[in-house]
Amino acid sequence: MLHSINSAQDPRVWPYLRLKDRELAREGNLFIVEGETVVKRLFASGFSVHSVLLSTRRVDEIAPLAPPGVPVYVLPDAVLTATLGFHFHSGVMAIGVRPPAVSLDALVPRTGPLTLMVCPELNSAENLGGMIRIASAFGVRALLLGEKSVDPFWRQSVRVSMGNVFNLPIYTSPDLTHDLKRLRDEFTIDLIGTVLDDHATDLRGFKRPPRAAILFGSEAHGLSPSHVELCTAKITIPMKLGTDSLNVMVAAGVVMWAMADVEK
Repeated sequence: MLHSINSAQDPRVWPYLRLKDRELAREGNLFIVEGETVVKRLFASGFSVHSVLLSTRRVDEIAPLAPPGVPVYVLPDAVLTATLGFHFHSGVMAIGVRPPAVSLDALVPRTGPLTLMVCPELNSAENLGGMIRIASAFGVRALLLGEKSVDPFWRQSVRVSMGNVFNLPIYTSPDLTHDLKRLRDEFTIDLIGTVLDDHATDLRGFKRPPRAAILFGSEAHGLSPSHVELCTAKITIPMKLGTDSLNVMVAAGVVMWAMADVEK
């Protein structure tokens, strides 16, 4: 369903050009997807697609891939560049529809080996997108987010995740402390806290349990003491030359690589 549009004032393209992430979420559970690769992954994911926005030079290549019945809006490159304030290099955008929320019980099986990643309070959409990509790469069953974490469907998070947000189950907890206690006590999952602590177990010597939830703290402050207290084990990455911390994405990549061999 191609629709040629010549003005950025056309209300059909306002969600792409005018609305912010929060407005899109509030007005229709929508989110923006940018770039050819990520848009193609949206098409293949099973997520509902609200619409597609293409520059004229990308129509022949991308429009035939859009799901049947989805409107495809076409704008001249010059209009997009003038509106967005920079050269619209990829010429490909889409709007997806968020899936229905799932419960913790529906998401996490009661038996069998599994790995969960838990991020109580990530404030950076870029870091969260990277964590989603890392979780997908190393076989994480699901990602659990605390009530203070950034939205995983913010535009930057979706882009940095390279579309892995469409395939990784994600649960945003309304009360993470309560849900962590449930994971530990009802689901028999070991909670593993990643910390900067000389008394924590060196990652190189840690033997992970078959059912594990790995907790990663905020960018600035790490895990809160209350969440650390819930953990059945604490691990740390040994570092040298006076280095006292790593970016959360780097730390997650190291830890999840070390934890990834249980479900091969």
